[in-house]
Amino acid sequence: MALYENVFIARQDIAASQVDALIERFEGVITANGGKVTKKENWGLRSLAYRMKKNRKGHYVLFNIDAPAKAIMELERQMRFDEDVIRYLSVRVEELEDGPSAMMSYKGKDLKGRAKKFDDKFDIEDESEEF
Repeated sequence: MALYENVFIARQDIAASQVDALIERFEGVITANGGKVTKKENWGLRSLAYRMKKNRKGHYVLFNIDAPAKAIMELERQMRFDEDVIRYLSVRVEELEDGPSAMMSYKGKDLKGRAKKFDDKFDIEDESEEF
């Protein structure tokens, strides 16, 4: 079976419990077609780069999937017909990440792992250090 990452964006006006119901339903589609979801991450309500279908924000969800291609095709077909899903993207990958994704690991932190502060932007000493 192939490995995939799938990210979908749900409308901003649905409740968190409805997002959880979407996650469970889409996970059921994958398992019914012979695949499995190895990781689920709910990134929460985030701002969109531009308005999509009259929405300025959306609930972002990431799936790491180990499934045949027909399972992904069925998942995308279900997402296409769901009115709560604004956008989706499925990408085939060589291997899946074990730990949390970049969105979860750097949430509210800078590259050095500290909490972000407004004053950190203007700290000249940090700019000279290398990562």
